[in-house]
Amino acid sequence: MDFASAASAFAVCSYCRSTVLREGEALRRIGQSAELFDDHSPLQLGASGRFQGSAFTLVGRLQYRSSEGTWNEWHALFDSDPQTRKSGWLSEDNGRYVIAFDAPLSGPAPAVESLRPGKALLLQGQRWSVASVTVAKLIAAQGELIQAPNLTRAFVVADLRNTTGEVATLDYSNAAQPQWAIGRSVALDDLALSGLAEASEKALPARALECPSCGTTLDVKLSTTKSIACHQCHAVVDISGGIGANLQHYAQENGGEPQLALGSSGNLTLDTKPRPWQVVGYVERCEVDQSSEDEQVFWREYLLYDRSEGFAFLVDAEDGWSWVVPITGVPQSAGEDVNYRGATYRKLYSYTGKVTYVLGEFYWRLEREQRTFNTDYRGIGTFSSRRLNCERTGEGDAQEIVWSAGETIASDAVLKAFNLAPDKAQALRRDAAPFSGSAASLLPKLFFWGFVLVFVLTLFQCDSSADACAALRNSYGEASNEYRNCLARQRSGTRTGGGSWGGFSSGGGGHK
Repeated sequence: MDFASAASAFAVCSYCRSTVLREGEALRRIGQSAELFDDHSPLQLGASGRFQGSAFTLVGRLQYRSSEGTWNEWHALFDSDPQTRKSGWLSEDNGRYVIAFDAPLSGPAPAVESLRPGKALLLQGQRWSVASVTVAKLIAAQGELIQAPNLTRAFVVADLRNTTGEVATLDYSNAAQPQWAIGRSVALDDLALSGLAEASEKALPARALECPSCGTTLDVKLSTTKSIACHQCHAVVDISGGIGANLQHYAQENGGEPQLALGSSGNLTLDTKPRPWQVVGYVERCEVDQSSEDEQVFWREYLLYDRSEGFAFLVDAEDGWSWVVPITGVPQSAGEDVNYRGATYRKLYSYTGKVTYVLGEFYWRLEREQRTFNTDYRGIGTFSSRRLNCERTGEGDAQEIVWSAGETIASDAVLKAFNLAPDKAQALRRDAAPFSGSAASLLPKLFFWGFVLVFVLTLFQCDSSADACAALRNSYGEASNEYRNCLARQRSGTRTGGGSWGGFSSGGGGHK
């Protein structure tokens, strides 16, 4: 066994999985690690890269499991003095990556029972917001480690986030001395990684399993997949426990046909630079707990994947298209408004969303009619095209709070990015042009759209026999929730109301 750092006292043998303690020049076997769950991660021991100008190598791996599934934390050893080489951790964070470093915790850590999602804390001289409190267990280890892996008991892990984009972890595996680590979100490309696992450039080699509902072979292509929808019977299968485990599943009714086909790729610029985002999942959602007089609102979300950036969402709502990605930090509160990256966002509304239909693969564990509580924000002034969303999932202490940020996008840009046929343009076109926020431009727009509204209402009054739902049928299809909802309103004469314009989903899961 080769130790890359003189400071490392423990390692797990890659051949027999023995956990060994180094005492001077001697090695002593102190236990045995369980076998790693093969998640087909693109990362592996020996992969190397650079972070903030310093080279590092992945020398160890810890694999954890919670009620939401498994995740990895990779021990990154940075090049420096062999006696004092700095260690870091490269881990998964809601479908993206975070690199973090252990830090001394001055003063006592908060008591575990005092931690609640959404609670504000003052820790290490900074204000933090608790994002999640999870009971986890270390299930396997590999390679060179800072301390001996404890595979015997579960413990609490709390994720905290602040307004500067940092994420922190309080690890209570040693209750007497909780561990504290602070990190930031990174893209794999920015780390200039080499030595990654083979065939990991886009999709990963498929893992085959049988659908427990109909027996059809399901090919799981992504390393982070926790749920997959059967392409034959549309049952949703939970694989968060690993292939070979008892696969929980539930049946679902047929939904609409995605306008962006699963597996298709589109060259989109989402926040950074153009990337070939691939459609790997499709979700239909609706708003619940509305007044009986209000129109029920439906929207669609496409889960996009890029090997370097992780996951993003493309949202198709009634007022147009937008994209969103989970963010590492949290915005700064300012009354009901929030500030993020130099922009002020105004609260629009809060609502409860429910999953009604899914296709493809997802990095979180899906449950039947899974519900999320959302609050949407829109940028003001020159930032009116920007969007923020705060999403709560779960209940009680098992809640998780995730913020997401994005921007509106023109339907023509979606059409072009995914190389769709021109005849698809009308079905995609639900753009909501944002106001510029200046009084000079706002007033003419209000007059113009007011005139259009009066004109349209006049047409409807003059021709009562016209099919008011034709536009929805042509756009969404006869089987869509939007079209059927419109027909039901015509038959009952129900007044249509407001409601949410849709919203963003952060995914509703995925711990680290």
